[in-house]
Formats: sequence, C-alpha cells, structure tokens
Amino acid sequence: MQTIALIEDDRDLRELLRYRLQREGYRLVANSTGRDAVEFLLRVQPDLLLLDVMLPHTPGWDICREIRSHPQLSKLPVIFLTARGSEVDRVMGLEIGADDYLVKPFFMRELIARIKLRLDSAPAEAPVVQAAGLELDRERFEVRREGTKAPLTATEFRLLSFLMNRPGRVYSRTQLLDEVWGSDRDVAERAVDVCVLRLRRKLDDSHEEPRWIRSVRGFGYAFDPAAQGETVNEYAR
Repeated sequence: MQTIALIEDDRDLRELLRYRLQREGYRLVANSTGRDAVEFLLRVQPDLLLLDVMLPHTPGWDICREIRSHPQLSKLPVIFLTARGSEVDRVMGLEIGADDYLVKPFFMRELIARIKLRLDSAPAEAPVVQAAGLELDRERFEVRREGTKAPLTATEFRLLSFLMNRPGRVYSRTQLLDEVWGSDRDVAERAVDVCVLRLRRKLDDSHEEPRWIRSVRGFGYAFDPAAQGETVNEYAR
C-alpha cells in the first residue's frame, strides 16, 4: 500500500481526502501545520506529498525548498494544493521544485488522476538486483550472498526484494507489514523484527556492523549497504 502525506490546515479537506484516497487504495497520513514538516516526512516516509501553500508556522514554499535540498527527501513527488491560482504562483511553485500544482477548489477525480500519474511513473523492479556482494533474482526466486545461495522463505524474499528496490529509504514496521504481508494480514509488528533477524542469520549479516539491512532505532529498517546501523531490540539481533 502506497503512502501519501498531506500537509493541510483545513480539517474538512483533510478528512475528505483521507476518505477518497483510502477508497483508491492509498494510506493517507496528515499534518495540519508546516512546523517540523521535514521531521514529519522523515518519520512517515511517504511515496508522495500533497502540500498546501498557506500554512501555519511555515509556508508551503519553504517546505518544498527544504524537501528539494534534503538528501533523503529530494526525490519525493510534491503536488501543491492551494487557493493561490495566479500565473506567478503556479510558475513559482513549479520553479522551486513541485511536480504538479492544483488550484482549489479542484475536482477530486483530477487530483486522483494526477497522483496516479506520479506514482505509476516509478521505475519497475529489475529482475536481478545486485549490491555489495548480494544478488537477488526475482525470476528464479533466488538470493545469493557472494555466490552462495541463501535459502529464504517466501516472506523473507519479499521483504528483502522490497527493501533492495528502494535502497537507503527507511520504512516503518507498519509500512513493511502493509507492503510485504498485505493489508489483510493478522500479524503483529514484531513479525517484521523476527523476519529481519532470520534474514540476517541467513545472509550472515552482523547486527552490530550490518552490510545490507540497517536498523533505525524505534522506527524500522532500510536496505543500505553503504551505512552502518543501530540495533532496534533483541528481535533484530
């Protein structure tokens, strides 16, 4: 399930968007103020951001500029939703880095179409992915560590495949449950920690100095062969 972040101070619009986007199969996480917007986005790790311009504390213009200069958020698709509809405002929004600009009031079907356009343009998963001595072959359903096959279960393979296709990006346990186990799953968040534990054992990946799967304390995991992470708890060891 893809996650859409919304920063909008109009409560009625937030709830309307939540209802309509959930019907389309998206997860919406909303914030009502521009304060600490970057921290909010780093915590949520959305696939797309819907952003108002006239916000309490920090204008949407400034938030967009911060996003485009941030190493972990610079590629996040941003769609402005705003009542400011002049030509100058539209051009400014696009020039500072927005991917799209929609003026209020707007048609919900048009917004959904624009969201799908941005999200569906994401690159397809390559059949074979390699990184730092690890090779994942989606066609053969195989994972090899420095040439040696690792006997992964279907869930372990899906989790590793999902993370490897998005290197460096941190996902929460809830997001990983939705993406790997599915929205109809009946498992606790601890299942993610257990799955990572088993993956690390089968890949001989140290929890103290991980080569591939990085833990972010109290939050989740990322496939990041270039970084060393922290352990989360005993289930990730």
